[in-house]
Amino acid sequence: MVTKLPQETIVKQVKLKVQNLKVMTDFYTKMIGLVLQKKEGNTTFLGTQESSEPILILEELVDPVVKNNTTGLYHTAFLLPSRKDLGNSLLWLLQNNIEIGAADHGYSEAIYLSDPEGNGIEIYRDKPMIDWDIREDGEIIGVTEELDGDSVVAEADGQWLGMAPGSRIGHVHLQVADLEETETFYEQLGFSLKSNFGRRAKFFAAGEYHHHIGTNTWNGEHVALIGENQLGLAWYTFQLPSKEAFESLVKQLNETSIEYVIKEQQLTLQDPNAMQIKFEY
Repeated sequence: MVTKLPQETIVKQVKLKVQNLKVMTDFYTKMIGLVLQKKEGNTTFLGTQESSEPILILEELVDPVVKNNTTGLYHTAFLLPSRKDLGNSLLWLLQNNIEIGAADHGYSEAIYLSDPEGNGIEIYRDKPMIDWDIREDGEIIGVTEELDGDSVVAEADGQWLGMAPGSRIGHVHLQVADLEETETFYEQLGFSLKSNFGRRAKFFAAGEYHHHIGTNTWNGEHVALIGENQLGLAWYTFQLPSKEAFESLVKQLNETSIEYVIKEQQLTLQDPNAMQIKFEY
């Protein structure tokens, strides 16, 4: 029997492989509101206000491969603490003429955009869980409806100083080759299927969250796998709440014969779509 991952599991970090480090760093600091914490060679480390923990790492590649129709990142989703913070971000993006989309998903309100190299970004806030449509079997029903942008902006105080303290990565959404194979893999890790959206997307979470991982085949099924020197997603990291949870995951991987490497209390493995996932505590 598969042991479920703890409720406290969160997405800790995303690393992107980029073509122009300066342009990308400027965008994520000036438009998204992350803070440049340090630069080491061809890599920058970005975090939120009042935090020393980087949540986004950008590494510039030399002579990278540029491919669009492969597995990889659909978007990185930044979770804000409040609707006021979402209003401030929406107002800031509009004032800077950034092209955006927006949606109300029932459990969240979200803004969508792309960075200068085409990596998707979601900026969102969760509605109170009492407002989520949670079914008896644990499925959480999401919708895609028009965002009440005027109401969100009305919550803003106009004091945008960057991504608010307490913000973090709420989930990652991935383009995959095979939904069924991907579902089997994530369930073996201890995630639960939360929503099966139109047979072309599946959403998974630890505990009772609406999703920590989104997966889709909107670009097509059985697309080519992402390459090692390809722009886009390098890896993403989950933080487990305890050493016990980490050891439980290791035991489970051994039982399911999923290959992994452990180095300095960090476990790395590869999903069926050639994307790297890390777990730490």
